[in-house]
Amino acid sequence: MKIGIIGAGALGGTFAALLSQAGHDMEVTARGAGLAAIRESGIALSGAYGEVRARVAAGERLTTAPELVLVCTKAQDAASAIAANAELIGEVPVVVVQNGLDGVATAARLLPRASCMGLLSIIAANYTEPGVVRITTPATSYLGRGDGPADAECTRIAALLSEAVPVVAIRGFRGAQWTKLVVNMLNAVPAIVGRSVQDVVDDRRLRRIVTASMRETVRIGVAQGVSFGTLQGLGDRRLRLFARLPLAIGQVLPWLMRVRMGGVPNLGSTQQSLRRGQPTEVDFLNGAVVREASAVGLDAPVNQALTVLVHEVEQGGSLPAERVLADVPV
Repeated sequence: MKIGIIGAGALGGTFAALLSQAGHDMEVTARGAGLAAIRESGIALSGAYGEVRARVAAGERLTTAPELVLVCTKAQDAASAIAANAELIGEVPVVVVQNGLDGVATAARLLPRASCMGLLSIIAANYTEPGVVRITTPATSYLGRGDGPADAECTRIAALLSEAVPVVAIRGFRGAQWTKLVVNMLNAVPAIVGRSVQDVVDDRRLRRIVTASMRETVRIGVAQGVSFGTLQGLGDRRLRLFARLPLAIGQVLPWLMRVRMGGVPNLGSTQQSLRRGQPTEVDFLNGAVVREASAVGLDAPVNQALTVLVHEVEQGGSLPAERVLADVPV
């Protein structure tokens, strides 16, 4: 199949390399040093899915009409990247591989003739060098749309993508997006202090902050009437229980996630953006919790403080742990 991938970063590069290895005809979009590296040497993938060197067509925009599109940009870049390729995309299926809650809606608004769905990836991938991706933790990805059961097209696309990497079509995709948002609360604190996710969770003081941001996210989701989808053992019942537990006991949840990551340092996507000198997705992660809280007349002070701190780091570099402990109300 002719597959176009918009945004060949960590996840885009992973899917491009593995789908190319599975025999699909790939074209990717990238910018700057990433584009130059892919044109010169291809995409170099290593780690949990093996060693792959994928030679793929690459440009700032797609140049040939695809049969399937994966949008793998950062959330803040999605609208402009989709708009730049909209005419060529036409009516083909579009899979939005993205953090946050708004990706599928954004694609559907800009691509009214396309069939848009979302994919939640728990794969941990480090992308700190142009054109080079290292998988630190493999995982199943979850595809769907809306609140109902997986439809026939989602099931078909999931099977196709599974030729390269495990993908499951799921029901209740919106609830699963909220579960992934809880998981993404692992991003902010490591990005602020410039340490790996494992190192932050191993620090008892910082683990409290991470736990508080996760618990606040669950409580806002509950206030929004969300039924959390099941991802990697996290589901509605378990997350609601977690939100009711004392903070000291709730810390077992990020600790279990840390154990699952293994020993290879996981930087998290927010910190990787900072290391590349790029804006982060924090407004679509912690910032999304703040907006969703405001929509139901609530506050989200933990995630509000973390959002502010990440923006400060974008401007001036990492901050000491003591600053996080002082500024985040736990």
